[in-house]
Amino acid sequence: MSLFGLGNRNQKTFRPKKSAPSGSKGAQLQKHIDATLGSGNLREAVKLPPGEDINEWLAVNTVDFFNQVNILFGTLTEFCTANNCPTMSAGPKYEYRWADGITIKKPIEVSAPKYVEYLMDWIESQLDDETIFPQRLGMLDILIKLVVQLAEFSGLYSPYYMHHNTLVLVSAGAPFPSNFREVVKTIFKRLFRVYAHIYHSHFQKIVSLKEEAHLNTCFKHFVLFTWEFRLIDKAELAPLEDLVESIIQL
Repeated sequence: MSLFGLGNRNQKTFRPKKSAPSGSKGAQLQKHIDATLGSGNLREAVKLPPGEDINEWLAVNTVDFFNQVNILFGTLTEFCTANNCPTMSAGPKYEYRWADGITIKKPIEVSAPKYVEYLMDWIESQLDDETIFPQRLGMLDILIKLVVQLAEFSGLYSPYYMHHNTLVLVSAGAPFPSNFREVVKTIFKRLFRVYAHIYHSHFQKIVSLKEEAHLNTCFKHFVLFTWEFRLIDKAELAPLEDLVESIIQL
């Protein structure tokens, strides 16, 4: 069985691939990601495209990284079991406990596969919540263009008119919540823990299957993106500090 093939779809941890937010902008940003990744230059691929909204870029990439980690871990389920990994750890110094603040308010100790199951369920609930991750991007751009056209048609167009009315439109129609970046940071912080566990507990198995190049590329992409937008505090990266530093300094 290829480590990064389909894996065991009966495992709850493995779930269908999530789609990026729809709408003209969502599709456009996803195409940009695919095109730049194909170039092989990951450092350029993570940068915000000129003229694009930072929150829309974060949203589309969050779905993309969720899918990557979901597939990576979903194909490790025969090795990462409650017996083999009774705690969610990253080496002897780091252990992670689970709490989502809603159904589980006090952090609890769980096995690695159970932690990842909780995590993937929680991330899916965030991605599916349209008050956090709008499912249609780009509609605000369309509305602003419509205001411009109507203003020109009615003869009301002026820099003052467009400045004030466009600001009102943006304020009234902004699709992302004020805490959006904090939600994204929490998602990335927890996804990093999955990578940390894989490297510390399952890397030798991955090497034996000759799949380490794929894992390393996925992690490099993840690190460069989080570093570009400062999504994970440096202290959280400690379990893989040397590897992270080598990626950043390349």
